[in-house]
Amino acid sequence: MSVIDIFAWIVLIVLVLSTVAVIVFLAMLPGMIAKRRNHPWAQAVTVGGWVTLLLGFALWPIVLIWAYVDVPRPSKTEGVS
Repeated sequence: MSVIDIFAWIVLIVLVLSTVAVIVFLAMLPGMIAKRRNHPWAQAVTVGGWVTLLLGFALWPIVLIWAYVDVPRPSKTEGVS
């Protein structure tokens, strides 16, 4: 094996590892955003982010938008007269 072959293998390994790291980060991103924003369904958004990893990120933009959507919480004064 020459030095160029070894260098090529190192480059290939670095590219594969960085690609995997980016994919895992993108799968975690909606859940991290939802938790930081105290989303009422943060756990569901987290699961949705990981499920899209299995579906090839087809629904990932929808899950990301869901992480940013603020759902109005019922106030304590509703229904009290």
